[in-house]
Amino acid sequence: MVEAVDEEVVWKVVLHSVAEADDFDRSSRQLDRPRFKIERRLSFEERSLSDLSVTGNLRAVDSYGSMHSFGAVPTPTSPVWSSFELPPMVDEAWDALRKSVVFFRGQAVGTIAAVDHASREVLNYDQVFVRDFVPSALAFLMTGEHEIVKNFLLKTIHLQSWEKKIDQFKLGEGVMPASFKVNNNPTRKTETLMADFGESAIGRVAPVDSGFWWIILLRAYTKSTGDLSLSETPECQNGMRLILSLCLSEGFDTFPTLLCADGCSMIDRRMGVYGYPIEIQALFFMALRCALAMLKSDAKGKEFMERIMKRLHALGYHMRRYFWLDFQQLNDIYRYKTEEYSHTAVNKFNVIPDSIPDWIFDFLPCRGGYFVGNVSPARMDFRWFALGNCIAILSSLATPEQSDAIMDLIEERWEELVGEMPLKISYPALEGHEWRIVTGCDPKNTRWSYHNGGSWPVLLWLLTAACIKTGRPQIARRAIELAENRLSKDGWPEYYDGKLGRYVGKQARKLQTWSIAGYLVAKMLLEDPSHLGMIALEEDKVKAPPMTRSASWTA
Repeated sequence: MVEAVDEEVVWKVVLHSVAEADDFDRSSRQLDRPRFKIERRLSFEERSLSDLSVTGNLRAVDSYGSMHSFGAVPTPTSPVWSSFELPPMVDEAWDALRKSVVFFRGQAVGTIAAVDHASREVLNYDQVFVRDFVPSALAFLMTGEHEIVKNFLLKTIHLQSWEKKIDQFKLGEGVMPASFKVNNNPTRKTETLMADFGESAIGRVAPVDSGFWWIILLRAYTKSTGDLSLSETPECQNGMRLILSLCLSEGFDTFPTLLCADGCSMIDRRMGVYGYPIEIQALFFMALRCALAMLKSDAKGKEFMERIMKRLHALGYHMRRYFWLDFQQLNDIYRYKTEEYSHTAVNKFNVIPDSIPDWIFDFLPCRGGYFVGNVSPARMDFRWFALGNCIAILSSLATPEQSDAIMDLIEERWEELVGEMPLKISYPALEGHEWRIVTGCDPKNTRWSYHNGGSWPVLLWLLTAACIKTGRPQIARRAIELAENRLSKDGWPEYYDGKLGRYVGKQARKLQTWSIAGYLVAKMLLEDPSHLGMIALEEDKVKAPPMTRSASWTA
């Protein structure tokens, strides 16, 4: 009699073997594809903090092993998909993704935000957004189509060098564009690029996340191709240093987190995320680790490596201690004293217990936890934000125990955070007087819509990656099955509305490219977990500062 095997245990064994294997060979899957030439290359080292010496040579082979480098191929490679027979929904998604590709002077350089011909107002959905292109880029990398990703990385780093002004104010040299557009002049038969650094955005806010996503994507490209030459070019090295200079500069900050304005990331409208939003902090942490692995150990690189290492220690400690919330920590905050002075204060941010929202007491289960949305003086935003928590898992900002607790929370609060369409971008929704004050009566961010508790299919790839990293593939499989019930039938919308994500968003664009790409990346990750190496980082080997839970006062 054969005993049943726990799927979660088996998956963790598989992931362990993927991470430890020095030569993970997928060539057996290509035997039925004689028309493609397979070239083996070594990927680069994902250097842990403990292995770094800013005075020595830091080049080494990759811990995830060798990866194959293919030429441009017309169909995805997968152990369950043949060259000519894709599942209908997958085939439809690939067809739509390829139709979104943008060309500049004969080269594919990205994908537009949406191909919604039925919409009368194009707005900026015909542009290539840096953050939007990431899932498209990952989909292309997973199928061996590297050239479009390389072109995108080079074009955007070229745009970084442009002079950037909003009214009479000049932006920092390292600011990356939010998006760009190809302008065609049929009379002169010329093509030019037009970039938006925030001067055309709603609220005129520069995109803080663009630079982080660019660094993360550069690492993904290098991991996928094993090609170090792109990341080591003077342009990419200088681009990384310029981005880091903006983030690592010294000022009036007393925290290692980044101070940001509302609307500087995926949530690009006023939603009360000003201050130190979890999405930016998690992306910042991941970008620092990716840059640390790619910077050359020359004179300029060594200086930044030292600064990065110091910031990573401080940032990791700060986030894990002050942003983390579970049942015990909530109880501690509930019992906090206020108006404490000196270095012995327990309530270091002077959070007033009466400011704790009523919903959190019922929402937070005994098993589970998450990183709260924001922490700043006298303010703690208890809302759940999906992107920040998923990136925290993938970057190993979250400890293994915290990662498991985040997945426990998703399982325990499935109806609230996933519902009928994965995944809630934030929870809960702002309503009534709070909505009027926080959003400024934003007609697009009404309750359970858009950024205010809307459900975004693009987040499916992040959820899937987090599930695989924590050994919970069954959660990802369940979410993908939910999405497959509606996405294609509804025309691949940008987002869904309603408490359960039941309704196509009232202003959602159809054929939204990152909804399409997010689904494809999720499917390919689930079918071949070795792809996780492109977008996940192992836990730092360096010993972290001692972590202690804040003790509550006793009556």
